[in-house]
Amino acid sequence: MNMDNGFFKNIEKKTGVNMKDIFDLANSLQNANFKDEKTVRNVIRRVSQIANKPVNKEMEDQIVKSIINDGKKLDFNTITNMMNKK
Repeated sequence: MNMDNGFFKNIEKKTGVNMKDIFDLANSLQNANFKDEKTVRNVIRRVSQIANKPVNKEMEDQIVKSIINDGKKLDFNTITNMMNKK
């Protein structure tokens, strides 16, 4: 996939988020089992690390519950939206 590096450099500058981390995360999400609580927790922790937004235990439990029980589709936007709500 050919990316316009200037575009991503701008995002990295504005957000402080490393795009390589984002792509690695996106790749790891493709085959993840989101009915598995441990997997979901790992993904949430990784996103919070990448986004530099700490997630407390209560918040993590809420996100896990909504993904496993409510069958929410887990993608980067879903998680960041949930983290931004706090």
